Amino acid sequence: MSVAVKSISFWQRQLGVSIALAIVAAWTLSLWFLLTQYTINWYSPLSWLLVLLQTHLYTGLFITAHDAMHGAVSKNKGLNNAIGWITALLFAYNWYPRLYPRHHLHHRFVATDHDPDYHHSDNFFLWYFSFLKQYVTIWQIVAMAITYNLLILIFPQQNVILFWMVPSILATLQLFYFGTYLPHKGEHAPDNRHKSGSQAKNHLWAFMSCYFFGYHWEHHHYPGTPWWQLWKKKA
Repeated sequence: MSVAVKSISFWQRQLGVSIALAIVAAWTLSLWFLLTQYTINWYSPLSWLLVLLQTHLYTGLFITAHDAMHGAVSKNKGLNNAIGWITALLFAYNWYPRLYPRHHLHHRFVATDHDPDYHHSDNFFLWYFSFLKQYVTIWQIVAMAITYNLLILIFPQQNVILFWMVPSILATLQLFYFGTYLPHKGEHAPDNRHKSGSQAKNHLWAFMSCYFFGYHWEHHHYPGTPWWQLWKKKA
């Protein structure tokens, strides 16, 4: 009996790692299938649904890297950070050591001049451009360009564009809109110390839109909670 309990306890402790690896595996296998096996039909809704699926998996990569920044993937610091590095790199060559301090500045100085994620204008386009300037580097663009030119030597160009390039751009928009712009735009009540809004309670939509990060006040209040448990914090 004690062996069984210890076994269950071990898998409970590793659940965050298992979920992170499942997202990486799903993204990898899906991308491989879409690049090697899928013939694009521009008039088929399935092709566009697959773009949305790949976008959602890209977003999952970044959300996993984000959880690692809060130490929420694994209690083993080395493993936690390794997963953060890998998932950040897979998401358009983001550099985990660059993301980490900026994200913690966002939590420490939310919605102030010291918050790299914030823009006082509330203008979507100005804010998005400012957001990109904070997180996209010339080296990422160079790495993406090199990878693109290598990929089209092996796979159909239209598949590379539709299933590798486009979803990474759409995922950036998804993360920005649901995880930054909507929660932090506008005025917040003086007693809202997180200066953040939160989606209405709808767990299915919260997951589909951005892995529960529309529950953004809850994330700021419980930053060590992994994305897959964040719904439990919604009042």
